[in-house]
Amino acid sequence: MSMSHLWSREFLGKRSILWLLFVVNMLGTIYGYIWYGNQIVDTISHGYIWQVIFVPDSPTASLFFSLALLMLLYPPKSLGAAIFQQFIEALAVVTSVKYGIWAVAIIFAGQAQGDILVWQDWMLIVSHTAMAVEALLFVRLFHYRWTALAGAVAWTLLNDTVDYTYGVFPWLPGVLYDHLSKVEMYTYLLTLLSGLAAWIAMKYARNKRI
Repeated sequence: MSMSHLWSREFLGKRSILWLLFVVNMLGTIYGYIWYGNQIVDTISHGYIWQVIFVPDSPTASLFFSLALLMLLYPPKSLGAAIFQQFIEALAVVTSVKYGIWAVAIIFAGQAQGDILVWQDWMLIVSHTAMAVEALLFVRLFHYRWTALAGAVAWTLLNDTVDYTYGVFPWLPGVLYDHLSKVEMYTYLLTLLSGLAAWIAMKYARNKRI
């Protein structure tokens, strides 16, 4: 079996592969929400309940991807459900690419400023890189259109705005808080670039299906 077969539509679309990745991503999602536990509690204590939905960025991206996989396993029957599926798929790609790259870049930016990397950092680097890669690989199985993609980008920009307006962005390495404005600018820019990557991947996938 050639290596290219491992990211082909035929291989990725196997129910066994979909179930395997669904389980792995759901376990990662649960772990991610536990990881954000202290920040969620802190947000509830010092902010407003409605802000909590914007706190756990990466696990929510993983949740979107898990739901997208589930809807590939059990395709929707109605038009409304199909539209919802497109929105979830677009969110899965945009947020997985965005937060996958964001987390890795922030970890290395902290290291460049003197932060010492520990084994948890390397675990996060591997897992978040995988988030971005798997999302782009599965575009060829997804059905989202530009309207759903625009909605996903708008939601992610809203998330960025809430994060940096109310201070509920993911906790950063301590050495980066002096560069918060640059982190904020980078976050917004990465959202737009992730939306662009999702659009390019969508167009490429459509062309490859012909």
